[in-house]
Order: sequence, then C-alpha cells, then structure tokens
Amino acid sequence: MTYTVIGIRFKKAGKIYYFDPGDLPIEQDDYVIVETARGIEYGQVVIGKKEVSENDVILPLKKVIRIADDNDSNQVEHNKELAAKARSVCLEKIRDHQLEMKLVDVEYTFDRNKVIFYFTADGRVDFRELVKDLAAVFRTRIELRQIGVRDEAKLLGGIGPCGRVLCCSSWLGDFDPVSIRMAKDQNLSLNPSKISGLCGRLMCCLKFENDSYEQVTG
Repeated sequence: MTYTVIGIRFKKAGKIYYFDPGDLPIEQDDYVIVETARGIEYGQVVIGKKEVSENDVILPLKKVIRIADDNDSNQVEHNKELAAKARSVCLEKIRDHQLEMKLVDVEYTFDRNKVIFYFTADGRVDFRELVKDLAAVFRTRIELRQIGVRDEAKLLGGIGPCGRVLCCSSWLGDFDPVSIRMAKDQNLSLNPSKISGLCGRLMCCLKFENDSYEQVTG
C-alpha cells in the first residue's frame, strides 16, 4: 500500500516529517500549518507530493490543516520577538538561582501554547524553581530541554574547520553515529584537533564520506 505525502521541515536543517496533503494544492517551498505532537505548527514544504510505501511512514498520517498566509508568517516573526524577550528573562532567572547551565536557544510553538528553553549542562540540573518562576512570568506551558553539544552547534551554527558553514546547521537533518574507525579508514590524521568539529565531537562529514571509501576499498 502507498500513501501520498509531502515532507515538511519546521527548522532550517531540521528533520523532515511526512504529512498528508489531502486535496490542497500544495507545492514544494510552500509554508503550511499542521498539527504535531507539540501543537499547531508552521513549517516549510521541502519535499513535494510523492508516493511512499507503508514502511516509510508513521501511521496515522496527519493531514495538513491549511496553506499558510501572510498573517501566519507575521505570527512567526512575532513569536521570534517574544522568544528574544523570553531569553533575556530566563538568563536573569538562571543567574538568580545560580544554576550551572548554559541557555542556548528559546522557541515559542506557533500557537504560543508552549515556550521551550534549550540548554546545555555538564550534569543534571534541578530547575524546578526556575520552571515555576518562568511559568509565573509567561503564564503558558514551560519546557526546559537539555541538549548535547552537537545539538548546540546545530542551533547556533558557525564555520567548520573546512571553512564552510557547519553541515549540521545548514543541511544535515539527523545526526548519525561517527567513529574513530571512519577516520582511520580514510587515512586521516587521528589528531583530535584535525578531525573534531566546533562541538568538540568527531566531524559529521566523516560519516557521509565514509560510504564512498567503503565502496572504493570494497
């Protein structure tokens, strides 16, 4: 059995999710409004209508609610302004509670039903009082999400050792496991400074170039 789907991204270089376009005249690069596990969201169509097998989708497929309009895009921009203000408030509260955590990014869901604070920390952080403070200020659902250093690099972006924009922040949707064996197979220097990205982990490009080396060495 096959399904007609479109692929949607909610963030630049984010993971692609399949949705049912229904009868809407949706084209690639359109912006649409859909329902997700986080609530109502605004995303960009990066894969136009196509047929996929049942094994390639997670059922039941959710239908696109509608094609986005100017009001929706204005709301997205307003949400970004609110997120910037929320970041300043959160930084102040983190200082007040003397928490050992680094705030990386802040994001409102499209419907402003939740505000998400992304942070890094060396260990577990007791942020229960921080959540109470933030909920009292913003009067909406609060989520503090601890992320890893690779996710931090993806959110913040930057220039890699190769002189190009980081793959993870420009086009790489998912992180694949990378091993030191991949560097050995490609006859690269095992000096950590030569094969590590801005995040301090092994460079993602070791993985997606490794397949070519395996084919050649067979």
